[in-house]
Order: sequence, then C-alpha cells, then structure tokens
Amino acid sequence: MANTFYASSPPRLQIQHLSQHQQHKYLTSSPRPRPHPNPTSSPRPLPTQYRLFAFPRRPNFNLYARHSDPPHGSVNFGRRNERYEQWDSLTSKLSGAANFPFLLLQMPQILLNATNLMSANHTALFAIPWLGMLTSLLGNLSLLSYFAKKREKEAMLVQALGVISTYVVILQLALAQSMPFPYFLATSLVVLSGLFLNFINYFGILNAQIWRFWEDFITIGGLSVLPQIMWSTFVPYLPNSILPGALSFLIALLAVTMARSGKLSEKGVQFVGGISGWTATLLFMWMPVSQMWTNFLNPENMKGLSAFSMLLAMLGNGLMLPRALFIRDFMWFTGSTWATIFYGYGNLACLFLLNIISKEFFLAATVGLVSWIGMTFWRDSVVHGHNSPLVSLGDLVSGSRK
Repeated sequence: MANTFYASSPPRLQIQHLSQHQQHKYLTSSPRPRPHPNPTSSPRPLPTQYRLFAFPRRPNFNLYARHSDPPHGSVNFGRRNERYEQWDSLTSKLSGAANFPFLLLQMPQILLNATNLMSANHTALFAIPWLGMLTSLLGNLSLLSYFAKKREKEAMLVQALGVISTYVVILQLALAQSMPFPYFLATSLVVLSGLFLNFINYFGILNAQIWRFWEDFITIGGLSVLPQIMWSTFVPYLPNSILPGALSFLIALLAVTMARSGKLSEKGVQFVGGISGWTATLLFMWMPVSQMWTNFLNPENMKGLSAFSMLLAMLGNGLMLPRALFIRDFMWFTGSTWATIFYGYGNLACLFLLNIISKEFFLAATVGLVSWIGMTFWRDSVVHGHNSPLVSLGDLVSGSRK
C-alpha cells in the first residue's frame, strides 16, 4: 500500500497511522503526563494509545513511504499554529475550487459535440483528434493515482473530473465513429478500472499486488506515449514514425521488470515508482508547447482560439499553486506553474500580440496572475515563519532532491 511506512520495529508493537490534522491535534491538545514526584527518577513512559508512533525513540530516526512522499514531509510540526492550520485548510479548498474552471472549460466542447450528434453532423467531430484526447485521459489517470497515494483529496477530485469529462468527449467521438470501436472498448475498460482502483486504494482496501500492477501499467503506458507525442508534434518536419514510442515502451518495460525483480537499487526502485507522475506532468506540460508550435505555423488559426477558455485554463491551474507549494510537491508545482504561465497566460499573450483581445483584458490578466503568484509565496513564507518568499522556493526545490 502507498500509505504504509516501512521500518523495522520490535515484535507486538503496533504502528498507529494518524492524519496530519490528527498529529497536530495530538501535539497541541493531548493530555500531558504529570511530572514524577521524585525528580531524580525518570517519568513513566506514555501509554501506547497516546504515542504518535509506537516505535522506540532513536536519534535521527525517520519513516519513509515507498514510492511516494508523505503529504507534508517537509513541514516542521513545531511551527504549527492557528495561522498555519487556516492556510492548510484554505489551500485545500482552493485546490478543490479548480474543478469549476476546468468543468467550464470542457462543457462548451461537450455541448457542441452533443448538438452535432443530434443533428447527424458527425463530420464535425472528426476535427477532434481522438489520440490527443486519449493522451490527456492517460495523463489524468496517472495524476489521479499520484494524488491518491499522497492523500490529496481535492487534487484527486480535479483529476477524476478530468478523466470523466474527457471520457465523455471520447464517447461522443465513438458514437460519431471518429474513434475506432475496439480502441473505445479498451479505453472504457482502462477508465473504469482506473477510477475503481484509485478510489478503493484511497480508502485502504485494495490489495497491494493489484495496486503495483496498476502502477506498472500507467508507468509503461505514460512513458511510451510521451516521446511519441513529442515526436509527432513536429511532423512533417520530422519523419512520421512510431519508433520513439516503441523504443520508450521497451525501455519502460525493462525498467519496471528490473524494479519488480529486485535488480535495481533502492533509489532506482523509487525513481521507477515516480516515473508515472512525472510522465503525466510532462504530457500536460507539452500541451502548451504543441499549441505554441501550432500558433507559430498557422497564426491565422489563433482567431478560432477562445480567450475565455485560455483564461479558465490559467485560473484552474493557478488555483492549485498554493497547495502544491504548501506541501512542497515540486512535481505538482512545476506542472501547474507551467500550465498557468505557458498554456493559459502564454496563449493570451499570443492573442494580444495578434490584436485579437484588447489591451485592457490582457493587462487585467497580467496583473491578476502576478498578484496571485506573489500572494502565494508571501503567504507561504509567513505561515512557515520565513523571512523571505525565496526561502519557500528554496524549500520546494531542495525537497525534490531528497
């Protein structure tokens, strides 16, 4: 299980798993043992039910979660106060609020597809590349698994919404016969299995072997798709070939096999375990690159790009930045920052340079984005007791190297 801590312990000792809130509650409000009347003798140890973990106290003793970081691994419990807890709660709510702009982002396309289907205008749906939608779906599933391991409920809901909304579009493409039916059946099986496995794993009732198989599947799938998508972006400037995807598939299969057979070091196993999250993030990070390349090749097509949709993309990803910074998740922060600046704001900049949107609209978006990022770093530095927002950035980057 992803939430299991691995460490040696004496027989008959039970490991008590407490949430971050429960840990804070224990540290601030649990009853303290009264001092022993004899000052020369040591106080009686706390009963097991009052201990944070039932391990003997050792110097420099750390607990690690296999293949995933603890939700608040970089936070010092001693610094927690009411202001800290309020920011913790608020960042979670902001992350959950990202569902609204992302839902609004997909709904116009879904409604348009439904209108075309009802009017028997199936040809219009062939303009939507089903392979691109499938790539996005795989990215959402990979990140759903990543956030399920980290117990980030709000981020899980965002990715689950992304899976469901993208699957609705794929269903519409299958009804229009734009997507081959066998591929649709395989996609449906993967989506249903992924949603079911992730949510029962979140509640801790999934067999560890089944979860490892699912992790291996999304690792191999994500690592196979990413190089192929990157290569295909620059066709016809590059020859049309499936060689990048085939080679990366073999490399991913070899890496996973070696990790499961114990032929890699502990760091190697942890690296393979983190591939799926990074490949999913890189898939989303490549979307703005692909869009910018398309804009460069066909500037006239920018007239068909919705400024409102780009603003929603900037808002949705921007709302997740405070949470990613707060829990020191470098991968999440990198992906969200990239999408906020290069996909949302970057496309708005292109629209402004082509005189498609007004100067006032672009200026308002610029001021809002800069203010939001500045507020995020300032508030994070305050609740962590830092003198400068740059310290929070340093914590984020240094935490990714541990």
